Parts: sequence; structure tokens; C-alpha cells
Amino acid sequence: MTSAPTSSIRLDIFADPVCPWCMIGKAELDRALESRPNHPFAIAWHPFRLDPQMPPAGMPYVDYMKMKFEDEKGILAAMKPVMEASERLGLWINPSLIERVPNTLNAHRLMHWAGVEGGAQTKVMSALMRAYWREGRNIANPDVLVEIATVAGLDGEMVRRLLKTDADVEQVIGREVHARERGVSSVPTFIIADQHAISGAQPASLWQNVIDEITGAA
Repeated sequence: MTSAPTSSIRLDIFADPVCPWCMIGKAELDRALESRPNHPFAIAWHPFRLDPQMPPAGMPYVDYMKMKFEDEKGILAAMKPVMEASERLGLWINPSLIERVPNTLNAHRLMHWAGVEGGAQTKVMSALMRAYWREGRNIANPDVLVEIATVAGLDGEMVRRLLKTDADVEQVIGREVHARERGVSSVPTFIIADQHAISGAQPASLWQNVIDEITGAA
């Protein structure tokens, strides 16, 4: 992804890596940014768990999906548009590999640390989504998180030590609570320049239009 110019506009993204529409929404945004290399956005990712009450150990994927969508028919109906969008965008997600839906608090802690380090947040979010949706890996597993951190250029051993503590747990949860208080109720949610909110996985064309309007492109 091409970096934003110096005169940048903040684009805050509230997302959860276990949300398929967040992965799809990110892919659409990425397409738009790649087609507009001089886009003005400086992207910052923010924590927002789909299920804050998820047990620390997570839940079996099938049990979780049945709880949300009642039965196999409901699950298939819910996943059909997800799979269609995934294939259209070349994401090729593979839910059949997923065994557990994790509590993503530690994944969001890693995203927080990536933001503190600067420049690694999007790499980490991409890797979290890929690990979960394409590889079926447990992104609550410290070993998986350390691997993702290391590949993204963070200090993996430092991350491992931090994950063994409660470091920044209150701060990450507090940021999520603040987002809900501001009116964020679903993910993905995008906020442009702390003023304009866009909800849902919007097509690349919408983002291209937004960028063109901001930059005054013909």
C-alpha cells in the first residue's frame, strides 16, 4: 500500500479480525488506495470486538455459528454473501478450517502495540485476518500472535512477555467502550477526519469517489 502524503487526513477504522466483513471491507479499501497512490489517508486501526462477552478460551466455531444463526440453513444463508464477496475479491477465505472463535482481546492488544511502534498496524491486521480466515489458526494463541508480530517487524519476544501480563488490557477495553459511547455499533466502521462515519464493507468505487472528492481529482 502506498503511504499517504504529508498533508494527510486521518482515517480511523474500527474492526475485528474475526469479522468477515471487516476483511472484505479492508480488501475493498485496499483496492481503492492502490488505484489512488496519492490518496490523502493516514490510517489508524481501533479495537472493537464483535463479542466482548466471548469466554477467554473462545468457543467452538460450529457452536458459535449455531448460536448466532440457529441452524445449518441459517449459517449457509449468512455465509453465502460472504463467500461470494471473498471469491470476487480473491480472498479465498476457508471457514471449514476454523475450529474455534477466539476472544480477540489479545489480538487487539497486539494491534495497539503495533500502533505504538508505528507503521505496523495494517500489516498486523492483514496477518491476523489471513491467519484466521484463510489458515484457520487461533489468533488468541500467544505463539501465533508472536509470529505475526515478528513478521510485521515488531519485537516478538517483547510481545511474548507482554502477553503474559495484563499490559494495556484496560486501555484497549477503554478504547472499545469509548467507541461504543461515540455511537460505533458495528464493524467495520470508518471515520474520516473525525467527522464523517461510513459503516459496512463499502465497494472500492465508493472509496475512489471519496478520495477524488477530497483531492479534487477530475
